[in-house]
Amino acid sequence: MIEFKDVAYGYSGGDLISDVSLTLAPGAFYFLTGPSGSGKTTFLKLCYRDLLATSGQVTILGQDARAMARDAVAQTRRRIGVVHQECEFLDHLSVAENVALPLEVADKTAARQDLEDLLGWVGLAGQADALPPALSGGERQRVALARAVIMSPDVVIADEPTGNVDWDMSLRLLGLLVELNRMGKTIVIATHDLNLIRAAKAHVAARVLRISNRRLVAAGVDL
Repeated sequence: MIEFKDVAYGYSGGDLISDVSLTLAPGAFYFLTGPSGSGKTTFLKLCYRDLLATSGQVTILGQDARAMARDAVAQTRRRIGVVHQECEFLDHLSVAENVALPLEVADKTAARQDLEDLLGWVGLAGQADALPPALSGGERQRVALARAVIMSPDVVIADEPTGNVDWDMSLRLLGLLVELNRMGKTIVIATHDLNLIRAAKAHVAARVLRISNRRLVAAGVDL
């Protein structure tokens, strides 16, 4: 589904990650760990072609990332939902309108009932008309997740989705991501919270990847 072959990515000061070779399999569940600044966000950006590798090859949904034309990039990104570490919304639009934005970009429409069902799934049916500044941290993360999956992507990537919420909300967000995985979605979660990974043990067979000394290594298979 997403394949790395001898991939490196560097800035002016040298490689941040290097010699990365792995395949993210369809329908699998991954945690990505590592110290702050180790390259977790960089790795995720390579997965959805927000960055291009300095060297090596990244294949995304069967296409060479470096060879993709602009239209191919747009089509590919519709199949990969991303929950960014910092949730950004258009504050003058309602929650429902923010969630529906990817559909407008793709020139598609959704039935109002489908949008209501999605907001109900993340537990925000009552906040459909609210504006983003009125939301709590946990509510913002759930809106971001709803927006990421409204196009029914094959892959969902979440960058520290529980970093700014309490433990109860962390478990709620984890539950939603596990549910998506059970629907057949590939899930990749970057996190520094080992307790979150341990909490997943009862719900999903996950592979744990760790970035250490610029290398990506398997830290565990079944939790």
